[in-house]
Amino acid sequence: MLNNKVILITGGTGSLGKKLLQIIVNEYKPQKLIIFSRDELKQFEMSQKWGMKKYPFIRYFLGDVRDKDRLMRAFDGVDYVIHAAALKQVPAAEYNPTEFIKTNVLGAINVIEAAIYNNVKKVIALSTDKACNPINLYGASKLCSDKLFVAANVYSGVHKTRFSVVRYGNVLGSRGSVVPFFKERSKTGVLPITDADMTRFWITLDQAAHFVLMALAYCKGAEIFVPKIPSMKIIDLAKAIAPDCRQEVVGIRPGEKIHETLISREEARNSVEFKHCYLVLPSTTAEKKPKASRKGSGKPCVRGFEYTSANNTQWLSVEELCKMVEMVVDDYSIEKSRWSMEDVPQ
Repeated sequence: MLNNKVILITGGTGSLGKKLLQIIVNEYKPQKLIIFSRDELKQFEMSQKWGMKKYPFIRYFLGDVRDKDRLMRAFDGVDYVIHAAALKQVPAAEYNPTEFIKTNVLGAINVIEAAIYNNVKKVIALSTDKACNPINLYGASKLCSDKLFVAANVYSGVHKTRFSVVRYGNVLGSRGSVVPFFKERSKTGVLPITDADMTRFWITLDQAAHFVLMALAYCKGAEIFVPKIPSMKIIDLAKAIAPDCRQEVVGIRPGEKIHETLISREEARNSVEFKHCYLVLPSTTAEKKPKASRKGSGKPCVRGFEYTSANNTQWLSVEELCKMVEMVVDDYSIEKSRWSMEDVPQ
């Protein structure tokens, strides 16, 4: 569905934006692919690999999601928007809350209004496991963003713009990943472990990008797409990266959880399970009518269900983590996706 269409990626110079660009360039023939971000240096670096001379359909558009006027201009003639722009470092959010609100919350409002005004067909907003039952400012700002995008389907009116959300866990190979941090600290012979019991959801950059494109293809509006992904123990990841290093428990950082949650018990009442993913459906009265049509071949989650990194049925072993870490050579490595289009509602 991306052939001959205009696609815009906010935060397009980030890890996911680069991976999406690579996939779209290799697998589709878009009319135009717009990389929207605020960093001119990163745009210049991307253009050295994906220049407009070789790829005439690519555009690099400087701007900030905090600037609604700039978004209004950027979204003109756009068919699909993937909203990946965000501030996401948990400790930074605790000490700079207003900056995170400006980008993650007010920026979301600007994206919604610009999309509706310009008759964008679909918008996929990226979320995080930290938005589910949040305890930190970053998670709270993304929860607010999720609510805004779900509610936007109600007041898009005659414009028919559809908004959906993709929520997943830690991304292997993304900027800010613990992997390069552990690799660097391994040179000292000691790896700092925040908590010996800590677990996290784990997804590769390629899997995340393909899952976003799958959600873009099949979303009907107001769903939260949650992939089924494995968990890992932070101590196992440390063993995989530096088995000879001593591990030192240093305590969790401000705003961190021991375990993360992708679907809470409250959300599970409105969630549907498919082979490779869950859909969290809207519970508002205005959205109940299309709810049944989105169930497809899925089955409702059982009462009391909760999807956390601690109660997950899929776990990565030290050996599997070793293979995954070795597989990530750079931001542009390609791997086979595990997502099947047959397993989502159509």
